[in-house]
Amino acid sequence: MSKDPQFDFWYAVNHTEVVTVPQNRLETFGTTMVNYYLVTELMDSIDKVRVREGKLKAYRPEIITPPSITDEMLDGFGSEAQDYANWLRQHAQDMQMLKYGFKVQKKEINDYILSDPLEAVVDRVKEDLAKRDDPMGAILVGVDRPWEVCLLKLMMELVQGSAQGNIQDIRQLQRDQKMELYQTIEKAFLDASRDAAKVPVLAELLKANGLFERYEDRFFATVRASS
Repeated sequence: MSKDPQFDFWYAVNHTEVVTVPQNRLETFGTTMVNYYLVTELMDSIDKVRVREGKLKAYRPEIITPPSITDEMLDGFGSEAQDYANWLRQHAQDMQMLKYGFKVQKKEINDYILSDPLEAVVDRVKEDLAKRDDPMGAILVGVDRPWEVCLLKLMMELVQGSAQGNIQDIRQLQRDQKMELYQTIEKAFLDASRDAAKVPVLAELLKANGLFERYEDRFFATVRASS
């Protein structure tokens, strides 16, 4: 390792290859456990290769919309970033971004050294992974130190391969929820039109979902009709 941690960081990321990515993408509505196999050559030995087996926990992605971008999230950014965030809040209300969180499960790491060329070890790990039939297995070739930084490359590829599907899942859920709410509101209007005692229930439903003003004229028309 050099005396410059930033150099070591970028060196590790740029000298890491994701050989095998998980077959399945990251879960949209839950956590995902990725089983990684990091193969690295020992720095001071010839044909000595270390294999680290561990788990990477990916948390449920969080939705970030322009209205939810707070000043705390922009702490440390300049005025231009603040101005852009304000513009997004006003003009890009429907835009969605996803924030992913990862955690390395260090306690579950298996670490062993083999006396073989790097390519031979990688082939062996590929064969072992194929036998395990693990859809969430990933193989990386990286550097021995700082090895944890190599996992950033895997994280980036996981996000790139999952983001589009995750966003589609979230949008579909939102559409389903809107449809379900619409159907609930329509039934509440019907019930209130038939029974004046159900009018308060309708009013609470509209207020709870921030929709009273949108349905205000129809609500009072229903009240008059049910009186």
